[in-house]
Amino acid sequence: MAKYFLIAIISGILSSFSQILLKKSAQKKKKSIWGEYLNLYVILGYAITVACMFLMVIAYRGIPFKYGAVLESLVYLYIMVLSRMFLNETLTKKKIAGNIIIVIGVIIFSLGK
Repeated sequence: MAKYFLIAIISGILSSFSQILLKKSAQKKKKSIWGEYLNLYVILGYAITVACMFLMVIAYRGIPFKYGAVLESLVYLYIMVLSRMFLNETLTKKKIAGNIIIVIGVIIFSLGK
């Protein structure tokens, strides 16, 4: 069962990377509409998103659905950290507070039966 939890966590982290790639693509000025959709960041971002979907299907074979949904909510935390690392976004008090609330919710949900 631990293997499936690990797959779900890896899927969440990869999903966060795909969001970072898509945002990096959106920040660059493109010469044409085709350039907006047919560039390396967008193609990789969507390919990773599809791979994450398949990883979660595998993860759901070994973990209950309720835990998968909770693990996926941690993606917001991963995105905040990765945005700071790769996009140099500032961490505001609201972002930090929101992510703390998410983590508290995950902990409370995990302790309940």
